Amino acid sequence: MIMLTKKQALRRFRISVSLFFFLQGIVFATWANRIPDIKKALHLNDAELGNVLFAIPVGQVAAMVLSAWLVTRYGSRKMLVLASVLYPLFLIPLSIADNPYMLMGGLFFFGMSANLFNTASNTQGVNVENLYGKTIMGSFHGLWSLGGFLGGLIGMGFVGMDIPPFPHFIFIFVSSVLLMSFIRRHLVKCDRKARNTAIHNNGTRTSWVKRFDPYVLALGAMAFAAMVCEGCMYDWSGVYFMQVVSAPEKLIQLGYVVCMCTMTAGRFLADWFVARFGAKKVICTSGLLIFSGMILAVAVPSLPFATAGFFLVGFGISSTVPICYSVAGRSEKMDSGLAVATVSSIGYLGFLIGPPVIGHISHAISLHYTFAVIACFGLLVSIGAARLPIRKKRQDNR
Repeated sequence: MIMLTKKQALRRFRISVSLFFFLQGIVFATWANRIPDIKKALHLNDAELGNVLFAIPVGQVAAMVLSAWLVTRYGSRKMLVLASVLYPLFLIPLSIADNPYMLMGGLFFFGMSANLFNTASNTQGVNVENLYGKTIMGSFHGLWSLGGFLGGLIGMGFVGMDIPPFPHFIFIFVSSVLLMSFIRRHLVKCDRKARNTAIHNNGTRTSWVKRFDPYVLALGAMAFAAMVCEGCMYDWSGVYFMQVVSAPEKLIQLGYVVCMCTMTAGRFLADWFVARFGAKKVICTSGLLIFSGMILAVAVPSLPFATAGFFLVGFGISSTVPICYSVAGRSEKMDSGLAVATVSSIGYLGFLIGPPVIGHISHAISLHYTFAVIACFGLLVSIGAARLPIRKKRQDNR
């Protein structure tokens, strides 16, 4: 048996967790890339598609408490392995649904498995951070973005070859399970527990209600605001460039591409910025970048200025959510799994609910001014971070 040094073990932990984030990004992009094909196959109009897509956040909310309990009870390692099978597995029913109700049922379970994957993967990320003794969560989310980019390229290849969603989703499921089987052994086995768990009630574990941390709820609210903006970029940036900016057909996706590039780069740089300037300043600056970038795109809706605005937005949305997960994992009152589940569920709800709501607001006041409304969410992130004392990272005794 080969004995690993501490440095080698830490590197394996980090690589393994990073690959799970990468895998999650691929699966998400796989579904998102085939939405137009499934919409066409079921003959759904825009409103009907919006109603169907709400099944995902419903599944997310339904799984919030369950995911937290499972991760706290059985550990993030076992639950991440389970989620890495269920998440791509629930792609398959989406490809064979022959009516909107079957699709909604599939999306409900797809949303539930996504919540479990989010909770377990980010809890593992917190575990590795605690072992390293420094902030590295941004790099994990950067791998999610790279996975999303690769998933998009794979999807474009399948679409270009006129391959329907079913074999595409089967390919992603099989590939995901094979990758998981190689990397699961290098996950962190023990999750961080809240320090005051063992001393409450004469040494007995306290209830979740008594151990609930309002501080974590505030972090979830900031993650929610940031992910509303992120969801807006994913789903509405191309439409904005087409309808408001009047970009040439070949450049309609320019804003999306620029935003994705700066978001990915920003996530890999986030850890350095946090170490250099602190989490509070980074989140405040991120919120201001989101606000400034969107306002620039609204105030001067021309191709150069809108592109520059989306460039800033990408950097702004890159750091906020990873930092919120990282800080939540240090909660004194809640186990890391429960704290991360709370922030993940609240934040991801903004990512899923935001785009459909944007469509309704746009229908009422136009997409142009709707982006000004969404810009205010960036300002809320900055204000929230300025008023919230960010707790310092500390080492856990293991």
